[in-house]
Amino acid sequence: MISKEKILAYALENAISHEGKARIDAVIPKLFQEGLKKEEIGKIMPLVKDAVNSVNALPLGEQKKQFLPLQELVKKHEHKEEGLPELEGIKGKVITRLAPEPSKYNHIGHALVFLIQYFYAKKYDGECILRIEDTNPEKSTKEYYDAMKYDLSWLGIKWNKEIVASNDMKTFYKYAEQLIKQGNAYTCSCEQEKIKKLRKEMKGCEHRDQDIKKSLGEWNNILKGKYKEGEIILRLKGNMNSNNGVMRDPIIFRISYAKHFIQGSKYHVWPMYDFENPIEDSTGKITHVIRSKEFELRAELQNYILKLLKLKGPVVREIGRYQITGAETQGRVIRQMIERKERIGWDDPRLVTIKALRRRGFVPEMFHELAQIVGLSKASGHVDFKVLASINRKILDLKANRYFFIADKDKVKIKIEKAPDMNAEAPLHPEDKERGVRKFKTKQEFYLSKQDLQEIKKTKQKYVRLMHLFNFEVKGSKFIYHSHEMDQKLNAKLIHWLPADSENIKKLYNIEILMDDASILKGLTEENVKNLKVDDIIQFERFAFCRLDSTGKILKFWFSHK
Repeated sequence: MISKEKILAYALENAISHEGKARIDAVIPKLFQEGLKKEEIGKIMPLVKDAVNSVNALPLGEQKKQFLPLQELVKKHEHKEEGLPELEGIKGKVITRLAPEPSKYNHIGHALVFLIQYFYAKKYDGECILRIEDTNPEKSTKEYYDAMKYDLSWLGIKWNKEIVASNDMKTFYKYAEQLIKQGNAYTCSCEQEKIKKLRKEMKGCEHRDQDIKKSLGEWNNILKGKYKEGEIILRLKGNMNSNNGVMRDPIIFRISYAKHFIQGSKYHVWPMYDFENPIEDSTGKITHVIRSKEFELRAELQNYILKLLKLKGPVVREIGRYQITGAETQGRVIRQMIERKERIGWDDPRLVTIKALRRRGFVPEMFHELAQIVGLSKASGHVDFKVLASINRKILDLKANRYFFIADKDKVKIKIEKAPDMNAEAPLHPEDKERGVRKFKTKQEFYLSKQDLQEIKKTKQKYVRLMHLFNFEVKGSKFIYHSHEMDQKLNAKLIHWLPADSENIKKLYNIEILMDDASILKGLTEENVKNLKVDDIIQFERFAFCRLDSTGKILKFWFSHK
């Protein structure tokens, strides 16, 4: 694991570059460049936090002094060229493909693979094909198809051509017949339990060596619709003695009379994934495929099918499968959770589908940066959600306007004696004055956070500053206006607020925030939010980034992250 000394060096470097204030989300990407593994993020995060806090407690001069003996630890990355590693086996034009199945909403793992393939097509001035793998009629739907294309477009992916696998059924049938005639495929009417048992025992069934003419005749009758679902299948004659279970005479075609969302009832004999996928890659002239490591065992079967049919396949590279710690990504499980009302839908904030993350306020650039970090690594592992939030925070911090928010359950009303009536201004963004200001009218009454008030009393804080407004003094149970200008000598605690006098309180907006655990947090925010539009992502100061989901009498936001 990366040393504490190196972490401190990067924290100091970041602080010196930003007027003495280091940030965790700026240090973490540097550590990934140093070789930090996704599975180590849980252990490394407390060390990074401690380093950043200790560095930020130092004056800028002391930071520079401490950085001098450590600067060699970060020097080698000052001019590091980022980007994906080179591909192997490039001969002519590079053509990659995105091959999602429209049977569920895609999650962040899918997004990373899609982006990597798209980035490689762009890197080599090649083409990226979108191929809809819709040969599972029971699960493929127009809803998922439309959502899938929307997700890809939102991610910034522009494909050169779209192919729908179900439009190539005649091609699949042609190659199936070729395999039968070669003696490499046979029809089988064994029950599923028997097939499963014999495959486990590495034994073939009685149909394995039947006459080619019989298999060919039954195959033609299958195409004519003379059998019921599950009554008969087409199997590949593989290797029943293989240690790789997928090679033991797998099913390559099955019967399903389910209505297809594109083809309707035109077809009832459907290829299995391991048959359809390599044929589409070959006939589509795909040169490079980058896919999750979970398909590694299936590569032997797919290559075997291509060899039997004398077809040329692409260069395939398996990369690690990354799971977000604690997040469910299996479509079957998520469907069940939605059916049992355990999730509000595919965009439930507890999920990591692209739809859910988008609705929470994660931006395409976050996915892009994470895809670059993942690259072509074969090491699988878990990525802490904090990594996603860290990358997204770095991007949003420059974009999101600031506003005040106080939760109803945390709201306390106080009076600050001698406070003057004010027409105050606060910047929409502290580092971009050109965006303009938020305007307030204040008197002597204010809403504060109960947590802030408790801390003020606990630490016996003498002076407090209302952000962008004025300083007040704490005298026992009384609060008294002190001064307007910020004064470092006061060592005042900085807190947010809302006007609470009778004239201005009616101008505040009631809002609801759907939190990351799907609970609803109610509260008040300033009247300056009135010009926000749906999909705007803002930062409620000292609380979190949030995305506006709907407007009306109550503004409804979705929690993004701290």
